[in-house]
Amino acid sequence: MCAACGVATHIPDVDQAPPVRKFAALYNRDCRPYLIGTGLAMMADNIEHVITYWVLWEKFHSPALAGFQVISHWVPFLLFSVYFGSLADRYDCRRVVQAAQLLFMFVSAAWGVLFLTGSLQVWQACVLLILHGSAGALWAPGEQLMLHDFVGTDELPSAVRLNATFRSLGVLLGPAAGAALLLLGPTTGIFCNVAIYLPLTLFLSRTRFTGHTRQRLGRPQRLGILGSVRVLREVGSDHTLISMIVLGGLGSFFIGASLQSAMPIFAHDLSTGGATTAYEVLLFASGAGGVLGGVVLEATGRVRPSLAAAVATTALYGLTTLFFAVTHDYPLAVLLLVVSGAANLASMSIGQTVVQLRAPAAQRGRVIGVYGMSANGLRAGSGFTVGLLGAAVGVHWSLGLSAGAMCVGTAAAAAYALRAPARYSSASKTYASPR
Repeated sequence: MCAACGVATHIPDVDQAPPVRKFAALYNRDCRPYLIGTGLAMMADNIEHVITYWVLWEKFHSPALAGFQVISHWVPFLLFSVYFGSLADRYDCRRVVQAAQLLFMFVSAAWGVLFLTGSLQVWQACVLLILHGSAGALWAPGEQLMLHDFVGTDELPSAVRLNATFRSLGVLLGPAAGAALLLLGPTTGIFCNVAIYLPLTLFLSRTRFTGHTRQRLGRPQRLGILGSVRVLREVGSDHTLISMIVLGGLGSFFIGASLQSAMPIFAHDLSTGGATTAYEVLLFASGAGGVLGGVVLEATGRVRPSLAAAVATTALYGLTTLFFAVTHDYPLAVLLLVVSGAANLASMSIGQTVVQLRAPAAQRGRVIGVYGMSANGLRAGSGFTVGLLGAAVGVHWSLGLSAGAMCVGTAAAAAYALRAPARYSSASKTYASPR
């Protein structure tokens, strides 16, 4: 029984989940267009980055503004994820996700108007960057609840994995599409980008799923912005759940977005020919690893969502990043980035799945919000662990030390989860170990 909401809950033993067909979520006629729309929306997100970051640098040449671009994208996840998760718990998730997509479209259109009129100022750019980051934070919890509603518990691992794969595909294709639209001019390109958000928004207008159709529960209590502390206290007895949240935060805080921003340095140090070509190949390798990893995991079905799998993939992500930081061999660096990208996708999708399956139904959105706060919001911290530390000791050393610290943290999170006693489930009359 969930003490906070009075709803009987069963903590599923996700290791023992029955096998489902490969690419199961793609056979679901409701989930399939949702996944495609998500990939397009993620591509539009990255197209906007390509166009606006280029214009902002050309106009202002401000390193401080470039740093603010990263901060403004991830800090809203840190501050608002739990609150937005409570909105997803309380309201129709179709409308929550649509509101996020409309905010994305408004921001792109506003950039276009400012480009067209030549009136762009720094303060306006900062406001739009914050709104863009807030749209991403608003989107995340409702997106996950919709997945659960589309496919149910048995096929949820497939849906989360494929959703992460389509998002990775959007991230991979976004820079290329953004560069192509930039050839039309930044104003034309950013206005065209608005239309790429539409398929997901329009699909949500006709689907019957709301994020809550499988479990109709009373509205949970309203949470303030600092409600993450309360949510953690309510679910704190589940060591596996807490460990998943910690594992998501480790990769986010110690590596996060800093690897991409530091890639030009590695390209310069590793290239034997043109640094520009090396930079493009390294970026592509990291993105392709995520897509490839998602496809392989879904095709084989061998990696089940469990604590052991989350620990192993998180550790692999840390180790491959560590070896990438210290290697001087360019082909090996490319291979390590592919494996790292695959391990990162596996770690995040496994963590997201286990969090959804173990969270009390009435609190699922808020618990997902806590996970998003950790796995996304803490990316802003990588600017310190890799960026600022790199300025002092060199980026190879800072990335290597950060990846090593991540591996140590992964081991500690695993030890914490394994210390938990078995939990008795009245629904199954069996004990569920913290796997």
